[in-house]
Amino acid sequence: MAVETDIVAVAAPTGASDSYVDWPAIFAGIVLAVALGLVMLTFGSAIGLSMVNFSAAPDVSPVWVAIAAGTWLLWVEVSCAMAGGYLTGRMRRRMHDATEHESDVRDGAHGLLVWAGATIVAVMVALTGLGAAVNTAGSAAATVTQAASNVAEGGIDNATAYFTDALFRPAAPAAGAAATPTPPAAVGTAVNIADARGEAGRILAQSAANGAVSDADKAYLAQIVAGNTGLSQADAQARVDQVLADAQAAKDKAAAVAETTRKTSVLAAFLTAASFLVAAAGAYWAASMGGRHRDE
Repeated sequence: MAVETDIVAVAAPTGASDSYVDWPAIFAGIVLAVALGLVMLTFGSAIGLSMVNFSAAPDVSPVWVAIAAGTWLLWVEVSCAMAGGYLTGRMRRRMHDATEHESDVRDGAHGLLVWAGATIVAVMVALTGLGAAVNTAGSAAATVTQAASNVAEGGIDNATAYFTDALFRPAAPAAGAAATPTPPAAVGTAVNIADARGEAGRILAQSAANGAVSDADKAYLAQIVAGNTGLSQADAQARVDQVLADAQAAKDKAAAVAETTRKTSVLAAFLTAASFLVAAAGAYWAASMGGRHRDE
């Protein structure tokens, strides 16, 4: 007995257009990724996990601070991108005109679009009012770095003022002596105090630029210090040597701070870029998995 079967062709479901890009699903993934990212970054900032304000012990190297903050940023970006990509893969309307492999590729491409859109939104948010605190902290850090660089490179006109003051502090009165200032001793070279300070400041600035002070400049500094402070020649020479040593130590410290800041900034930028790329790969994979689960 023959059995007749009717074969009915079912038209493939299509959207409002023939485009392979399902924008509603992409927008849904972007919204989820951005919202989840804001929540996680806010929580991280509350406990000190921030690229611009990372809470750590004073003896922790800034390099390790940058690595820890970068790891947190990597976790946030990858998690958010994968969540948004997976949602898009599950919600994308599939057109049954391709193989399973091609469908996976299309799902993954939708995940990449979610990652790209979420990244653009995050950058726009960071550059607007919600990123004001970050911008302020970044500007402050840049100011400190620039100041440290100026000192390290010898542009220390203002920095020498402190050391000039240290040179011309009046001699301390002897024990039991009156508290009134003691007239300068008749040693050294007594000149107008303003001229003396200006010349000493220029010598200090020149020494910072050259990295050393000549013996003649040291001797002259000792003479004008002795002639304007009441110190003996030996005490004035000792003060000059101490102030020059302190100035050199301050310059070396500023140079170390500037170098550490530069290395930390480079490392932070590299980790941020790497986290973006890893997040893109995670969004692609998660969207493909979402598509497979949708088909199942």
